[in-house]
Amino acid sequence: MFLRKLSIAATVLSLVTMIATTGAHAQDRRVTIVNNSGYTIVQFYASHRDAPTWEEDIWGNDVLPSGSSFRVNFDDGTGYCIFDFKAVFDDGEVLVDRHLNVCELSTFTYR
Repeated sequence: MFLRKLSIAATVLSLVTMIATTGAHAQDRRVTIVNNSGYTIVQFYASHRDAPTWEEDIWGNDVLPSGSSFRVNFDDGTGYCIFDFKAVFDDGEVLVDRHLNVCELSTFTYR
């Protein structure tokens, strides 16, 4: 009887652990980047909080003119929700925003 209860408890604990760890992976990491700055964003980078460097330019050869928006999926397969953003504008200004939770954020606006 004791072993059966122990087995049931272990199974329940295993299921709870599995649900808790897959919850972060199942989060929606899509964020709409809105540019209302008056300047064109010519480069945009995003890296999860523990990345040693910035990842590649998300725009590639494209740009994001002022008054436009672009939806980005930040799911890089790592399970991270906390990301840093770096936007480079056509006037040379660079803005870095740190510790943004892309699992909770649906829109991020540059003004």
